[in-house]
Amino acid sequence: MQGGERIAIGSIGVGGLVLALKGAAWWITGSVAFYSDALESTLHVATGLLVLFALRFAAMPADANHPFGHSKAEFFAAVVEGVLIVIAAVSIFDQAWLAWRHPHPLEMPFQGIVINAAATVLNGVWALILLRTGGRLRSPALQADGRHLMADVVTSVGIATGIVLAVLTGYLALDPVLAAAAGFYVLWSGMRMISSSVGGLMDAAPEQAVVGRIRELVAESATGAIEAHDLRTRQAGRLTFLDFHLVVPGNMTVAESHAICDRIEETLRAEMPHVAVTIHVEPPEKAKQHGVPVL
Repeated sequence: MQGGERIAIGSIGVGGLVLALKGAAWWITGSVAFYSDALESTLHVATGLLVLFALRFAAMPADANHPFGHSKAEFFAAVVEGVLIVIAAVSIFDQAWLAWRHPHPLEMPFQGIVINAAATVLNGVWALILLRTGGRLRSPALQADGRHLMADVVTSVGIATGIVLAVLTGYLALDPVLAAAAGFYVLWSGMRMISSSVGGLMDAAPEQAVVGRIRELVAESATGAIEAHDLRTRQAGRLTFLDFHLVVPGNMTVAESHAICDRIEETLRAEMPHVAVTIHVEPPEKAKQHGVPVL
């Protein structure tokens, strides 16, 4: 079992424990704001299962029908997770509206706050683990799960603060207002997750800093060539695909040009092990005087 899958399984377990704690906080208080928090945790358990499936599918080797591998499965998982988060936001708005129309006093509020705080601390620690592991493994699904949890931590802190104010002031309307505010934050988080994941499905380029570093490495390692041009990159899960044209002198042999290509690929993979490189060698008359000049 790979490291990402172990983390995903751990995430399901942590999500189940957090759900039990937040569900208890909602049950003993009757707070619609705590309901919104518990609903977020229900989603986390469901999306944890989805992430585990996506990681296992993405780890499958390339085959005849998928010659570039299955790594984009993680983007699909992240999109579905974003859609589920948006659906949760709609449910939160519905419950907030009902509580606004029919306010009721909260029962055992401080016990609920303590239980919810314990769940929030657990969520925060696990979110950091997911973000760190997702970045190390270049896993969009784990990173999306980590961002989802971190958003949950922020809303939980806001909700707990508001519940305290509602109890101290006796202003019951604070409960549905807080739930609605949490719903808007959840909705924004889900839409942002969908947007970033759709970019991956649409073969968006990596961050500009990554592209700039690739250009630097090509320029430094292509000694003997004339220029590199039409450099293109796209992100597919944990893989970065790169292709470009390399112009070499006309009197250079195939073996010599191939050695330059090997050196470029080795240099790139030494710093970026998840890059897949395709180089098209061209004669000097194909030079365009732009792109990446060889240093």
